[in-house]
Amino acid sequence: MEARTTAGRVRGVEKDGVHRFLGVPYAAPPVRFTAPEPPPRWDGVRDADRPGPNAPQPTRGIPGVDLSPILGHGWRPGDDYLTVDVWTPGGPGLPVMVFLHGGAFLAGEPGAPAYDGTALARAGVVLVSVTYRLGVEGFLPLPGGATNVGLRDQLAALRWVRENAAAFGGDPGVVTVFGESAGAMSVGALLGSPLATGLFDRAIVQSGGAEVVRSLEVMQAFAPRFTAELGVETDAAAVRDRPVADAITALDAAQAPERRGDLREPDGVDPGFGVGVLAPVVGDDVLPVAPLGAIRAGAGAEVDLLAGANDEEMNLYLVPSGAVDAMTEDQARAALAAVHPEADRLLGQATGSPGARYASVVTDLLFRGPARRIVAAHRGRGHRYEFGWRSTAFGGRLGACHGLELPFVFGTLTSASGPDALAGEDPPWALADEMVAVWTAFARTGDPGWGPDDGPRRFG
Repeated sequence: MEARTTAGRVRGVEKDGVHRFLGVPYAAPPVRFTAPEPPPRWDGVRDADRPGPNAPQPTRGIPGVDLSPILGHGWRPGDDYLTVDVWTPGGPGLPVMVFLHGGAFLAGEPGAPAYDGTALARAGVVLVSVTYRLGVEGFLPLPGGATNVGLRDQLAALRWVRENAAAFGGDPGVVTVFGESAGAMSVGALLGSPLATGLFDRAIVQSGGAEVVRSLEVMQAFAPRFTAELGVETDAAAVRDRPVADAITALDAAQAPERRGDLREPDGVDPGFGVGVLAPVVGDDVLPVAPLGAIRAGAGAEVDLLAGANDEEMNLYLVPSGAVDAMTEDQARAALAAVHPEADRLLGQATGSPGARYASVVTDLLFRGPARRIVAAHRGRGHRYEFGWRSTAFGGRLGACHGLELPFVFGTLTSASGPDALAGEDPPWALADEMVAVWTAFARTGDPGWGPDDGPRRFG
């Protein structure tokens, strides 16, 4: 199958009735710390049959559990990486789903095995997965550089979808943007951005919300810690003169808990709650005000919304390492007090061991609470879900952890099954079939199958 985009023709590959186009440019090769530009035109037909380069990123993982199905296999260097992957059963007039991957604004890629779009395409949608700038390149505001570069990439991709969806059998007037973790937080930010108005019709927020954003002042205070590790002045031009790999190493060092400094906002809360440093920033043309406040005031009211989280998100970070068992009362209190002014009250409301209570509190602060609040703030039609199926990995202790819903949503359980895999052995395919049907029904009609006033739908 060939498709004609605004920049030129592309040739994909077909397998089992689904056409796949990989590495299709939605923007020009990026200039570091500048906003994306439209892709240059090409002559002839461009092959889109294999993965291209992805965004610069560190190697990420958690010992004891294979996260490559949702994080991918690391950085594939190359300049032309502002691209999308497209899966389509052939149209015309199919609803379009645009996926923003997670990875703490540091890592991840749309080509990770769990994000294969075959099952979603077979369910009757066109899936578009986006590569966007990460880390320092995408989310650290530096003097002389653009702000919120990663969000600007996502906006450029959404504009590309409006202009090119029909070439792949999609309906450009029926676009759902969805994301998980940092991708979900990006969706929440876009819902509150004036620059995103009219670019999508529905939104799905998986394990996120509109609250993981930072002030320019806090990030401008962090930036010199990064440039000190890099050994340059705190200036976009100076960082641009150093190799990207050096910037990745310097950011890893600057983010260490003992070096990152105080990331709390004036209300005493660190919106990353110790899990991550980088995030979208408030105070520019992309996010003039905090997105949750903008949503509460009516931003995105025309967009249908579905949002939810997993029951035991933080288990992913605390169970494989053994921290959930090793954490003492004093350690739990100190870790939470460093990011929230009401640590004692919050820990006192949870039950179980110190580690279990800490996991529950941060799960609520970072994932469950924001998902509830974005639906409550939304002026349009909003629906909630909860994911509770518990992985059998680590003797069943991994539970309904962060990221576990992804292979169910994409219908890719084979990629995440096995003794060391996120979903453990023999996860239920019937639940995957159910979630694929719900997600694609919402993309098609804006109705997931339950009403806004029905309370959250439970999966698992």
